[in-house]
Amino acid sequence: MPLATSLPAPLTGVVPPLCTPLTDTGQVDVRSLAALTEHLVSAGVDGLFVLGSTGEAAYLSDDQRRTVIETVVGTAGGRLPVLAGAIDMATARVLDHARTACGLGADAIVATAPFYTRTHPAEISDHYTRLRNAVDLPLFAYDIPPAVHTKLPSDTVLALAGEGVLAGLKDSSGDDGALRRLLVRLRAVDPAFSVLTGSELSVDGALLAGAHGVVPGLGNVDPAGYVRLYAHAREGRWRAAAAEQDRLAALFSLTDVGDENEMGRSSSALGAFKAALHMLGVIAAPATAAPQLPLDDAANRTVRRLLEEAGLL
Repeated sequence: MPLATSLPAPLTGVVPPLCTPLTDTGQVDVRSLAALTEHLVSAGVDGLFVLGSTGEAAYLSDDQRRTVIETVVGTAGGRLPVLAGAIDMATARVLDHARTACGLGADAIVATAPFYTRTHPAEISDHYTRLRNAVDLPLFAYDIPPAVHTKLPSDTVLALAGEGVLAGLKDSSGDDGALRRLLVRLRAVDPAFSVLTGSELSVDGALLAGAHGVVPGLGNVDPAGYVRLYAHAREGRWRAAAAEQDRLAALFSLTDVGDENEMGRSSSALGAFKAALHMLGVIAAPATAAPQLPLDDAANRTVRRLLEEAGLL
């Protein structure tokens, strides 16, 4: 079993949620995934998050998820911590994923609240407590209401942080006001608790408010940009941070290249990330998992133009 890397507390910096490169037949492209891992490590990121939304976890079989963790943990080789998503509908299935990730050498687990079924905050608390008791790895809550259909209550996060159940939070709620208030309250609860924002267009503001880092999907394409942004913020160079954020915001428009009348937003965003990575020579093919639809030629031309405008091609 690969040895786990010591996870800093709090975890800080840039922790990209890796795309999962696929072959044209829908299998995990191990060689491209290893190349993507090296692409991110070389850019100076601070951690790697596999099997999140950007990693298409919801579309992958259990065997494919296992392959992703094995590949990234093996390629990272202890140079960076690897956080593994254990995302499924209910506690029993999430426990299975978490135990597998632990056995493969992941350094932390990232899990949403249960979904599909309707849950109460007491049930969400029990869900995370069972996970932490069963798997001896740091546990991060993943707050993503568009996918889970419930917002993680701040009181629940604070209580679980105080009890040592949660080591951190990946906030993809898009509710910057709620995040700001939570950060203020967390300072009195656990200074080692890590808050990572998934709102990659407002990273400078989140860092100014006290967030510890960012989990940017666009960081697959331009990891160095987010590393620069974080460094500027850490050193108090807020004008430079804002300028880098503005450049990344312009590049992020590549996620909208797909025609809304013909495909879902996931197909557009993940297809654009993968198209960009393919154009940059990082991965072999831009394929996304079924039933997502591929980008057309016009959309791909727009991706290439945006990469050129951002200075990446």
